[in-house]
Amino acid sequence: MVKKLAERGYIFLILAIMYAPIVMVIVFSFSNTTNFTFPDGFTLEAYKSLFTSAPAKLWDSLKNTVIIAVVSSVASTLIGSIAAVGIFNLKPRERKVVENINQLPIINSEIVMAVSLMLFFSTFAFPQGYVRLIIGHISFCTPYVVLSVMPRLMQMDPNIYEAALDLGASPIKALFKVILPIIFPGIVSGFAMAFTISLDDFIITQLNKGASTGIDTLSTYLYSSLRNASGLRPLWLPVFSIIIVVVVAAVLIINLRSYKKVGTEKEKKNEKNR
Repeated sequence: MVKKLAERGYIFLILAIMYAPIVMVIVFSFSNTTNFTFPDGFTLEAYKSLFTSAPAKLWDSLKNTVIIAVVSSVASTLIGSIAAVGIFNLKPRERKVVENINQLPIINSEIVMAVSLMLFFSTFAFPQGYVRLIIGHISFCTPYVVLSVMPRLMQMDPNIYEAALDLGASPIKALFKVILPIIFPGIVSGFAMAFTISLDDFIITQLNKGASTGIDTLSTYLYSSLRNASGLRPLWLPVFSIIIVVVVAAVLIINLRSYKKVGTEKEKKNEKNR
């Protein structure tokens, strides 16, 4: 009994440490202050000011953030999924080498990758602005997609693809009809991970956006506004809260669909066994 209580208490403590700051952001978004008090009680004034008197630069930075995140996450999902299938079909030793290479951008310091991309773009004269940012985001999002798709491929029965070919399916048809449905949950998870990573990136974006382009994302605009203004404005808390709610809702929807699919597959198997 004591052991179970200790285990549950430890789990709740870890969850509290992880999620208490996120909950606090949402709670204090209803205070319309940045000193973390409620002088007027709970109020929606900060949310109203976000939609009525927010600077145009804020909406421009939000648009840039979404455009870069969507384009880079879609591209990295396509590249990473194809790369994962290719890596899976390598010989065991070659696969191990390529998997380790794929993890280098993940374990490497982000500031090192940001400077490396900056030198690469400057050396080969890439256009400043969206081109550099999208390529940069694709480069560090793709490895996460590969890591999301590879476990699904490892769980797949390797004989399924060969059986599809033996039954007359072409390699392309077998890919779309057999492999893709199996790895699709991994692809969706990889896309969600790539999107969220791109959404909140700061270092790579800050060093590669180009000072003369005037392009800002939410993270870089927040940084510049904190430097130029007196401090954090109350409207930023509703911005963060809305992003948190959207991301959490998307994750819940994806997970619920996966659970329903797994439950449906289990029911079908049980019916067959009967």
